[in-house]
Amino acid sequence: MRLPQNYTDHASIRHNGQVTTPISATDSTALDDVVELTRDLIRIDTSNFGDGTGPGEAAAAEFVEDRLKDTGFHTERFQTTSGKRQAVVVKIPGTNPERSGLLVHAHLDVVPAIASDWSVPPFGAEVVDDMIWGRGAVDMKDSVAMTLAVARSWARTGTRPERDITLAFVPDEEAGGVHGGHWIVDNRKELFDGITDCIGEVGGFSFTVNDDLRLYTVQTAEKGIEWMRLKAAGRAGHGSMINDDNAVTALSEAVSRIGRHKWPIVITPTVKAMIEGLSDALGIELDASDPEQLTKSLGSLAILVGAVLQNTANPTQLNAGYKANVIPGTAEAVIDGRFLPGQREEYLATIDKLIGEAVTRESVHSDISVETEFDGPLVDLMATVLREVDPGARTLPYMLSAGTDAKSFSSLGMRCFGFMPLRLPPDLDFAGLFHGVDERVPISALQFGVDVLGRLLQRA
Repeated sequence: MRLPQNYTDHASIRHNGQVTTPISATDSTALDDVVELTRDLIRIDTSNFGDGTGPGEAAAAEFVEDRLKDTGFHTERFQTTSGKRQAVVVKIPGTNPERSGLLVHAHLDVVPAIASDWSVPPFGAEVVDDMIWGRGAVDMKDSVAMTLAVARSWARTGTRPERDITLAFVPDEEAGGVHGGHWIVDNRKELFDGITDCIGEVGGFSFTVNDDLRLYTVQTAEKGIEWMRLKAAGRAGHGSMINDDNAVTALSEAVSRIGRHKWPIVITPTVKAMIEGLSDALGIELDASDPEQLTKSLGSLAILVGAVLQNTANPTQLNAGYKANVIPGTAEAVIDGRFLPGQREEYLATIDKLIGEAVTRESVHSDISVETEFDGPLVDLMATVLREVDPGARTLPYMLSAGTDAKSFSSLGMRCFGFMPLRLPPDLDFAGLFHGVDERVPISALQFGVDVLGRLLQRA
């Protein structure tokens, strides 16, 4: 990459004869820029239906490339599995070539939205109550915009980070990354040579404990994925006859056993550290062995704990038959399975036991779990820059029950963290907005995030 003409080393500045770290790593223009970038991105429909029928991410990738180029960056935009599945990568050289690189990744696709369910047009990017409303406002076009705003600010002010920063804007995260992160890692891994750490979703957003204390999550782990199709075969026949080899019956029994199974509590290192951190912050003793009491004690913070104390398997789809009086010869179901780090083999063995001999299992989509330690210079810096902007901030590790592109990039040996900082109003159910109706993000949270993210990336 060729640096913009005004790109200089502003990793430190001189004030009254003393060299100090800048108060902020972004200029004031970035605060307006992130708002417009978020709105523009939401207006680009990148709905991912998971079956290849959506519009793809090419238009959003072109937008990202244009916004980087117009401040002087040289980017690479390329297609993955087709012309409508595109990614953008840019490398920003740091001041210290001896240090390893850092990756910041964000996905360009969004889950679909049914417009009739929304209070506002889901791709209108309207501003209501000082919030930007629209599909992708929190997952994750806000983060794309924050990252772009930081990079564009650096180009305008000549700021350089201490280490090489690679920005990757990728497709298809919402359908497992087969056409996005996984394809890129398998086919273009040279783009990530020398990178040891990465930052992406879902973390960095605040939970208010009181006026003087806000907990900011740092995602250090996420569950693995096992989407499974169950199939049962039986004897087809007339619906009025006795049939002791009914595929629907066999499948229903298997689905019921799976859906009602009580998975044991398993405390991983991340969950243990999270509960200890919550206990300390709240000043109460939390017992992970009693999930019901634990969630009652945590109130709104229970969202951090709920599904990460155990494996889960939820039936999500059923398909059988074509007429009321015909017993079908086959029946199928889909299970959304999520397993804790280190639990995959035991998890699948339990599933197979629950299924029984009359039902078969095949994989629809499978992906790894991810877990890293809540320690090191990057984690310490996250806490530092948050406190610089919000003195009431305290960081806390947590495990995501869903999945992100960290699954792809961790396979290259990177330590992956979810950290896209947002200071949120205490009464906003932010976690409930992911994939939800009336998705929205406060403008003040975006501007807070640009400030914190800029500080972090410059000094990381």
